Amino acid sequence: MSATSAPSRGAPGGAPRHLGWTLALLALAQLLYGLDLNIVFVALPEIGQDLGFPGQTQQLVVSAYVVFAGGFLLFGGRAADLLGRRRMFVLALTLYALASLAGGLAPGPGYIVAARAVQGIGGALLLPSTLSLINTLFAEGPQRNRALAVWGGAGASGLTLGALLGGVLTDNFGWSAVFYVNVPLGVLIALGALYVVPRDPARTERRRFDLPGSLSVTGGATLLVFALVEGPELGWGDGLVIGASVLAVLLLALFALVEARSADPLMPFRLLRNRHLTVGMLVTFLYMATFGVLPYFLTVLMQSVHGYDALRTGLGFLVPSLAIATGTQLGERLAGRIGTRATLVTGFVTGVAGTVALAFGFDVDAGYGLLVPGLIVSGVGQGIVWTAMWIAAATGTAPHEQGVANGMASTALNLGNAIGLAVFTVLADLGTEGLTGRELRAATADGEFRVVLLTAAGMAAGLLATLLLKRRPERVSGPAPEGEEVLVAR
Repeated sequence: MSATSAPSRGAPGGAPRHLGWTLALLALAQLLYGLDLNIVFVALPEIGQDLGFPGQTQQLVVSAYVVFAGGFLLFGGRAADLLGRRRMFVLALTLYALASLAGGLAPGPGYIVAARAVQGIGGALLLPSTLSLINTLFAEGPQRNRALAVWGGAGASGLTLGALLGGVLTDNFGWSAVFYVNVPLGVLIALGALYVVPRDPARTERRRFDLPGSLSVTGGATLLVFALVEGPELGWGDGLVIGASVLAVLLLALFALVEARSADPLMPFRLLRNRHLTVGMLVTFLYMATFGVLPYFLTVLMQSVHGYDALRTGLGFLVPSLAIATGTQLGERLAGRIGTRATLVTGFVTGVAGTVALAFGFDVDAGYGLLVPGLIVSGVGQGIVWTAMWIAAATGTAPHEQGVANGMASTALNLGNAIGLAVFTVLADLGTEGLTGRELRAATADGEFRVVLLTAAGMAAGLLATLLLKRRPERVSGPAPEGEEVLVAR
């Protein structure tokens, strides 16, 4: 089966212009997105000390980003489809740069939390627009797979490089540097996009933004992620957590009702009939709930158990960063040779084996060397899955709906991260109450040992989910608005 598509608009004669440079910019943007998920972890103690953050509320600096990034993803996907992918890409990067500048200049806790929330909104606009640009500029098949591998290598490595860069910047320049670094990066990528990324095609068909659906799903998803993130901190019986949970359920139910009756819905439920998209969403959820939480627990192990400073903690993430980058490239090659399903199976099997090995390095008396074999094997598996899961999620969706499809998969990714951290942090803290000194460090390491083994079990669940994929995917195409191209299966 092969696919053809009309050439990209935005270049003379219809030929894609600067496509290599476009991919480089998209990869850099994804690196920026990945960095910001973890870059502040190692800087939290310094932020708390400088701004007067009580220890139990420092996590708001992280959770504000996660909550708003997760809540606005479907909105961002719809905006990319209707308002233009390049426009939203540039807008998201501009928002990132401004919010990062505000975060670095923050004089108090409230300011820095607000800046992180705006960064999260920027991330929610950035991820779907970046993915939809890749999935429409590069033809489905080997070309798109290679592009996703480059993009995926940047993003997956960013998850661990964030800790490395955060440690280096915090140790040498102070915590503000973890925010300031985004400003020139965001501005340069946005300016480059105006020159090399093809212009958004003109649209002749009027489509509604589905404001009721946008408001209800954004509010519901934001409140749901808030409840999941803050539940372990405030307590699941806290009135704020319960209220947010109830309101989230009501808003999401309203969203489902609105979408079922809308002539031009924000999230067409028929897209869920595409098995590759639904399985891709499930895999992205499980990926972030398992692989995605490991950097957090590694940071706790190195800082709270072994007493590493910010710089040493960051350097500890160099090994998994290289392993993940290697895995993303291997994932692209495997997908072209053995197919997406077999590649996902390979990645999850590798990840399970490596993560089980990694767990044995979570001991109060263990050195970094005991972590290295597991970090390498688990990192390679993580990289393979990262590339293959986005290939799966993008397969069979028409170009004019790539934005919302990517928003759906990205929402599953963020919910997986929020739920994974909420569940596993509670389990990791069992048995640590009232302990101090070495006893606390030993109990923390033991709790994390159990949690890392549980993440390996979650990866095994991801392995089972991949078996739902068809061996030979059918490419689905539907009627596209004028000015869009549709992949045609032959």
